[in-house]
Order: sequence, then C-alpha cells, then structure tokens
Amino acid sequence: MVNVPELFGSNVFNDDVMKDKLPKPVYKALKKTIQEGASLDDSLANAVAHAMKEWAIEKGCTHYTHWFQPLTGVTAEKHDSFITPDGDGKVMMTFSGKELIKGEPDASSFPSGGIRATFEARGYTAWDPTSPAFAKDGTLYIPTAFCSYKGEVLDKKTPLLRSMETLSKEAVRVLHLLGKTEVNRVITTVGPEQEYFLIDKKMYDARPDLIFTGRTLFGAPAPKGQELDDHYFGSIKTRVSEFMAELDKELWSYGIYAKTEHNEVAPSQHEVAPIYTTTNVAVDNNELLMEILKKTAEKFDLVCLLHEKPFAGVNGSGKHNNWSISTNTGENLLKPGKNPSENVQFLVFLAAIVKAVDEYQDLLRISVASAGNDHRLGANEAPPAILSVFLGDDLGAVVDSIEIGEEHESEGKKNMDLGVEVLPTVRKDTTDRNRTSPFAFTGNRFEFRMLGSAANIASANIIINTIVAESLKEFADRLETVKDVKSAAKRLVVRTFKKHDRIIFNGDNYSDWWVEEAERRGLYNLRSVPDAIKHYIDKKNVELFKKNDVFTFEELEARYEVELENYVKLINIEALTMLDMSKKDIIPAVTKYVKKLTDTALAKQSLSPDIPTSLERELIIDLSKQLVSFSECIKKLEDDLAKASKFSDDNQACADFYCYTIIEDMEKLRKIGDSMETQTASKYWPYPSYGEMLFGV
Repeated sequence: MVNVPELFGSNVFNDDVMKDKLPKPVYKALKKTIQEGASLDDSLANAVAHAMKEWAIEKGCTHYTHWFQPLTGVTAEKHDSFITPDGDGKVMMTFSGKELIKGEPDASSFPSGGIRATFEARGYTAWDPTSPAFAKDGTLYIPTAFCSYKGEVLDKKTPLLRSMETLSKEAVRVLHLLGKTEVNRVITTVGPEQEYFLIDKKMYDARPDLIFTGRTLFGAPAPKGQELDDHYFGSIKTRVSEFMAELDKELWSYGIYAKTEHNEVAPSQHEVAPIYTTTNVAVDNNELLMEILKKTAEKFDLVCLLHEKPFAGVNGSGKHNNWSISTNTGENLLKPGKNPSENVQFLVFLAAIVKAVDEYQDLLRISVASAGNDHRLGANEAPPAILSVFLGDDLGAVVDSIEIGEEHESEGKKNMDLGVEVLPTVRKDTTDRNRTSPFAFTGNRFEFRMLGSAANIASANIIINTIVAESLKEFADRLETVKDVKSAAKRLVVRTFKKHDRIIFNGDNYSDWWVEEAERRGLYNLRSVPDAIKHYIDKKNVELFKKNDVFTFEELEARYEVELENYVKLINIEALTMLDMSKKDIIPAVTKYVKKLTDTALAKQSLSPDIPTSLERELIIDLSKQLVSFSECIKKLEDDLAKASKFSDDNQACADFYCYTIIEDMEKLRKIGDSMETQTASKYWPYPSYGEMLFGV
C-alpha cells in the first residue's frame, strides 16, 4: 500500500524541507528570491548549501551535480563529490554557497552555433533557486542555467526565465492600468501531457534503426493497426499497468504531479499527464519525467520510445502544452468568468494572445520544429503545420459580436440529459474540444498541441511567453496615454480582433479545404524544419527577442545554426543506418530466401517435371527484380550523401538538400525494403516485425 501524501516530494528539497532545515531568516530570504526574484547574498547561499548537503546526505547522496539543459536536446550533468581533505588523511563532507551557485562545465563541448571555438572551453552553470533541487541515484541534483565565459546563453533554461520575467513585467503593467494595483507578479504555468510507446527490450535490441535513431527506418504494416479504435482508453495490459504503477511512485517521489494515464490511439502507445505548475519547474519536471519513463521501462524489460514517429502508418507521439497565466494573488487571467463579453480584463489578455499567434506564427512553428516532428505534423494524428487559434462556439460568438458591435450574452454551462435515470446529471461545457487545432482555448488555458514527444517544452514556452509579452507591451504603451482606460481597452480589443481574426478557426484543421483557406488568409504553411527555421532570424523576430531581453542577435543566430546542424546530423545518421541495414542484413536475408526458393523449385523438378513450380518462379523473379531496384536506390543514396559535403559552409542549403533529396532517397529505399518484407518468409527476415513489436508487450 503506497502512502501517496508521505511519498510525494520525498526526494525533493521542497518548502517543507526548507522550513525544517533552514534558519527562519534564511528561509524567508530564499522564499523572497523564489517568489519575487530577489537576489541571494553569499552568506545566505552558504546556509542554504549547508542545509541542502545535510539533507542530501540523509538521502544517501555522496555527490552533487549542476543539472542543465544545453542545446543538445537532452539534459547534462557533471558529478562532484562532497568530500574535502581534512589534513589528517581523512575527508570531510562539505558543500559551499559558491559551489551551489556556480559550476563550470566545458562550454566548447556543447552546441554553440559558433559562439564558442574549440579552444574556448570555459562556461558556467548558475543555480536556479526557483526550481527545487532533488536527490536521485546518490546525487543531489541542482537545476541550473548555462552560459559561456562571455555570458552568451547556451541553454534553454536562461531564455525561458528571461521570457517569464518580461511577460510578468508587461502583464503587471496592463493589470495596474485596469485597476489591479495589488498584483506585483504574473506567473506562467504549464501542464504538459506526454505520449510514448512501450516495446519489448528484446525486440528493441534486434533493431539497429531503433537503437541509433529512435524510429523504425524499415517496417511493413501489421495486419492490424489502430483502425478499430480499440486501444484508445482501452483496458491496460498487466505488464503496462505494473509499469505505470512504478512510474507513478517514482514521479510522485520527485514532486511531479502525475495525474492521468491511459492507452493512446496507436497500439503500444500510452500517455501520462501531470497537473500544471510554474513553467520553469514544469520544464525541469518534464525533462526528469522523460528520463524516469526510460529508466522505469528497463525494470520491466521494456523500452520507452519518445521519438515523434517511431512506427510508420500508426499515430506518432506528441505532448500537449497546456499554458496559462496567473497573478501572485491567485487569479487565473484566462478564466472568462460568467459573462466573458463583459470581462474587459479577460478580453484584453485573450486579444493579446490572438494577436501574438497571428503575428508570430513562424516562431511558434519553429518552436516545435524537429526532424522527428516533421513526420507527424499534418498527419491525422496531429495538428497541421499551419497555426490557427480555436476559441470554440461560445467564446467565438463573443469575439464575433465584439467585431460587429453587438451585445452577446453567454449561455453558460448547460445540463446534458443522458436518457438514463440512474445516471447523474452531467454539466456540459460551453464549448466542444477541437483535437485538430494547434492552439486551442480549453476553458482557462490554451493547449498548444504541436509539440513533439521528445521536445524540451522550454522552446515552445519561450516563444509563447515572449510573443504574448510583446502584445501586452504594445497594449500597455497605448493605454498609458489615455484617461478612460476601460473604454480605451474595449476599443483596443475590438480593433485587435478585427485585425487578427484570420488566425481564428474553429473547424477541421485536417481538411484539405482548410489548407486552401489558410493560404487564402495568408497564413504560413511551413512543412519542414528547413522551411521553418529560416524565419528564426527574420528582422521582426530579431527585434522581438532583442527588445524583450530574451535573446541577443548572436544568441538567436547561434540557435538558428544549431537547429540546422542538428537536423542535418540526425537525417545523416538515419541515412547511414539505412545503408548499413540494407547492405548487411536485408540484401543477404532476401538473397538467402531467394536461394531457398530456387532450391525448392529445383528439388520439385528433380522429383517429377509434372510438379508445378510457378509459385516459386514468380516469387523468385519478383524478389530478384526488387533486389536490383533496392541496390540502385542504395547507390543513389550513397551518391547523394557524398554530394552533401559541398554544402559544408552553408547550413541552410545543406538542410534543404537533406530535406528534399536525401529524405526522398530514403523513402524510395524504404518502400522497396518494406515490399520485400511482405514477400520474405519471417524466419529469413532479420528484424522483428511491426506486429511483433506493437502487439508483443
């Protein structure tokens, strides 16, 4: 029996621990730092460090690490022990405020987009006191930011914190103008829903493509997929249920609010969803959650796949970023109230968000751009690559009435009659959900649905925070020049909705009609990483980040280069893996099967010329022709990979070449390989099939 309240946060240096371990003045100073962003002096840092060390040792820790999020897409850590020589050949366990506040990893060994040369190695990690430390595997983990020796940002945490600060500043300005002068801080919150696949480890180990790239580069469809819709919310298999129970215990011990878990649409696909929390903490929690998913799976001889599209032909995995904003006084600024048409404050913030999404569609698309997510966006399991905002029928009607200047009264929530007396009355929400929408209002938050399952959610939230802050800044600048703020705010809301209503769409985002309509409206349709990422350094985007103190031009340009380099490297690894599998495994396997068929046909003929061998002959001829075509595709892919070297000085041109040439080569090679799999006896095929992997847990 798990005592959840006792277990929850037991591995976290949380508020209860701080109250217990820290002197009252130190505790109050640290809380002020966390809640208001106040600085922490060295003496207080030493007191916090000592308390952290004592607590960590009680938890069995011998080391500490500054845990950070470089531009590699994964977290990084360097472990140092607490030991210090005592002068008598023995050691003491010490940990200073200096060691807590600052660490020094090798900055030139992480992606920097040219900011750091190989010989310029020094970089720094800086403690983020607003995200709690935790004890894991005998080490005290301290969430930190990461920058170069000269101060350039080399991570995802620092710009996230910057974007949270700028949004808070501009939101407070607007609220003060609207009469909420008691508000001194605005906090963004996020609850990211995480999708993933589980497959048997033995099958994973037999697939080089999964090992090297995280997705299957070859694989014919199984006879059954997701077409019966029987896996979504279906009964959870025993092995998976045991995995989920262990996962919950692990997550809860690290203070992660794991709330919901269920089977997803595709076979072997599942989801875990936490309750929302402050954005930077949610980012840290999601990075830790992905790590715990993988480690927990190992305990059950399973492998957790976080790639956005590990299996062709079935739904890929994403994560839905549920984003909202609240005041330090506890008010959710995206809660419409009983009659949103009369709620000026809500409409101002709603208008700011609609404006932000419309003006910076390209940046939102960039924030979810990855080689893996390119396989998913636009398919029927995910929103398209086109940004739009879903408001729903009721709120959409409010906006329509505002635009045309008519009164609108919200109907509020209605009761649903389910037609069975024994069932209780169910409250019907004022609007339906739209699972096809990229950016959907869902009652008191916006759900950004375009993120890939392996993504660091910091990227998307940096963009959302910054573009909304920019809209609020423009609103505050205007409202500060008028006497009747409330009337001016209403006029501002009307103008904003009229100007940006092209981004609002409440229909089916999967339809071909919407693609054509979006083009007519002038919306972006950026289908791939190279198409999207080139807009990163557009003039308007550079100016946006610079004036909101989120990125300098050098930092932004570095990210542009890093994203292109990562894209090229990932596709290159996939192409090389395909070639390796094709030449070392698939061709020998099919050739061996063709020889077996030939031997069988000859044996039949030797017994009697009257025994038919037409079946073997047809299969031999068909497979032999496919082997020739397969070899030609291998040669074409090898030749094009060699040509890619000529783009070594132009990352954008290189990414374009990989996108439009190398990927096309890979698709042609896969098509023939998958066809041969369907015609080759399973005992000869070198890899576990889709059926075995997806239905083998």
